[in-house]
Amino acid sequence: MTIQYISTRGVAPKLSFEDVVLAGLASDGGLYVPEHIPEFSMAEIDAMQKMSYPEIAFSVISRFVDTSIDLKVLKTIIDDSYKTFRHPAIAPLKQIESHTFILELFHGPTLAFKDFALQFLGRLLDHILEKRNQKAVVIGATSGDTGSAAIAGCQGRANMDIFILHPKGRVSDVQRRQMTTVADKNVHNIAIDGTFDDCQDIVKTLFADAPFRDKHHLTAVNSINWARILAQVVYYFYAAAALGAPAKTVSFAVPTGNFGDIYAGHIARRMGLSIDQLIIGTNRNDILSRCLATGTYGMEGVVPTISPSMDIQISSNFERLLFELYDHDGKAVADMMKNFRAEKKLTLSPLAWNRLKAEFAAASVNDDDTKKTIAATFNATGELLDPHTAVGVAAGQRCRKNATTPLIVLATAHPAKFPEAVKEASGVRPELPSFLKDLAKRKERFDTLPNDAAKVKEYVHEHI
Repeated sequence: MTIQYISTRGVAPKLSFEDVVLAGLASDGGLYVPEHIPEFSMAEIDAMQKMSYPEIAFSVISRFVDTSIDLKVLKTIIDDSYKTFRHPAIAPLKQIESHTFILELFHGPTLAFKDFALQFLGRLLDHILEKRNQKAVVIGATSGDTGSAAIAGCQGRANMDIFILHPKGRVSDVQRRQMTTVADKNVHNIAIDGTFDDCQDIVKTLFADAPFRDKHHLTAVNSINWARILAQVVYYFYAAAALGAPAKTVSFAVPTGNFGDIYAGHIARRMGLSIDQLIIGTNRNDILSRCLATGTYGMEGVVPTISPSMDIQISSNFERLLFELYDHDGKAVADMMKNFRAEKKLTLSPLAWNRLKAEFAAASVNDDDTKKTIAATFNATGELLDPHTAVGVAAGQRCRKNATTPLIVLATAHPAKFPEAVKEASGVRPELPSFLKDLAKRKERFDTLPNDAAKVKEYVHEHI
């Protein structure tokens, strides 16, 4: 059955997979989701125990791709995407205590989980553009890791320019330098005087400007792009199969700010993966955990933390879940999002709130508890956790219902991306891998702009 994609706000036309990848954001301001979610049989999931990571990726991703992309081409794109990873298992599992495992998602070129999606998306975009004889402008906002991963996936590609916005002074030095030291002419870094939410708002404003969007063929690399979510679904199947799925049920704890990574787990569950709990870990910027607790999704000011990639108060992918919680009622979602913009909060209906609580658990972890978790894990196992992964571990410990159900915590970044925080907590400064040893000496190249969408629009127009 061919899958088409529909907008969460119900007005934009249905699109094919290829068109959704290019569009990123829907023309009505919504996010694209599949019209239906394909399911795996228990036998198909059981067969994954004998598959490599790229083989599982092809099995999952191909279910969402229509005839516009040849499956042999898709397989080549997937295989090439994971050749850049520096561990033979691609996403190795490491046990840190009885029935608790870390899924190491930081062996890609930029040491963060975003590489899993963006190595794939960069190659996929390049293929589609080449086939259509088009050029595009890739634009995205980053709270730290998306930017460098997107640049690594798109640098040097002839069919695209990439513009990445990051909040000035609110990403780690390693995160910033991984973006700003890339010398390729198609790479453009912009530091915005504001927060990540400000950067994300600017990106959405540019996409909402139809003449500008169409003239420059804007496309998105943030997790508003469905292909990003899709590529992240894969490692849920990979990890669960490694621990005995489908005969064995597992739980996942996921540090998340923008809701994309945990939403991918939700999609994996809907595809038939036996998941007991999906546990959301947030830092002090806890809009998601507050929504689980109160039924109200409400903005507060962004507070800087030692886990800066999660310093977010508008979780873009939550709209995809709202669309599901409200039975694909696009008008209801559009009205809610309009009111949310005006009032800075929305309250779920009792039915929607109960559905949300049935699907997820959540905990908010402050900086002190994050440091304690890093220290305790290091003292017990010798393993260093980055602050985001530590949030996931702490949230998992607080929320897990069954101590013997395997709990898989997504380790979203290498600890060396946050050396000061890790050293303060553990007493040990994590070292960058050898291929990044000279990062601090590389020349940086970026421009600083005010929190003003019009200024960014001018910049993009001038630098293409």
